Amino acid sequence: MDNAAPRFDTNWPSIRDHVSETEWQARLELAACYRLVDLFGMTDLTYNHITMRIPGTEHLLINLYGLLYKEITATSLAKIDVEGNIIWKPDTDYGINKSGYVIHGAIHTARPDVAGVIHTHTRAGMAVSAMKCGLMPLNQTGIRFVGHLGYHDYEGPAIDLAERERIVRDLGAHDALVMRNHGLLTCGATIQQAFNTMYQLELACRAQVDVMAAGAELVLPSQEVLERTAHLYQPGARRPYGVLEWPAMLRLLEAEQKNSGYPPYWV
Repeated sequence: MDNAAPRFDTNWPSIRDHVSETEWQARLELAACYRLVDLFGMTDLTYNHITMRIPGTEHLLINLYGLLYKEITATSLAKIDVEGNIIWKPDTDYGINKSGYVIHGAIHTARPDVAGVIHTHTRAGMAVSAMKCGLMPLNQTGIRFVGHLGYHDYEGPAIDLAERERIVRDLGAHDALVMRNHGLLTCGATIQQAFNTMYQLELACRAQVDVMAAGAELVLPSQEVLERTAHLYQPGARRPYGVLEWPAMLRLLEAEQKNSGYPPYWV
């Protein structure tokens, strides 16, 4: 019996009428973000996490460990504190992954400006994380991160609470982190902003892998152009990321839902 698969049933009754409007809206936004990360090819089976702080509380929402991102709904999200204690979860044998609160809890605790945190193990992200040069400013998308990207050396699977301090230190005030030999991490004042940053960071990594595989001689802009361009792409110098494109992303999810065979994210 110890090796039996955990009990799992997606037909949980909606908890919309049992939580505050604030929490339900947070659940909707986070569930949508999980679906978008899946839609844009940034998942790793049932691994990784996206977390969101419920506004006005110290509680976080996180996925149950064992669900595909395309299965996640507003109701299926577990509510935990920053130490990983489960406050509430659906009636299921599935729990949460310890790495989720070690990494995410550290950032949510140290950065009160952060509402959402995304961590991925994509092919391109892992490739760039293993390159000594890190992310290179090869194109406009990558230039956005010049001077605004942290690096954290690999210490093994993120289950050691002592690593929290070093993750927070290496992220600093940035909204993006390359976890060496591991993957990518982004955060933001909203989950929409964190998603936009992850999408752009992933795109820059994919482009870098493609360019380096081509073996062509590289052309890099001047340092002055790099710094000026990076500044113009920071949230304080433009419309906050996620504001304009998020409604379009939700429309995309609604269109995809029609033939997906999975429960919609909004239940």
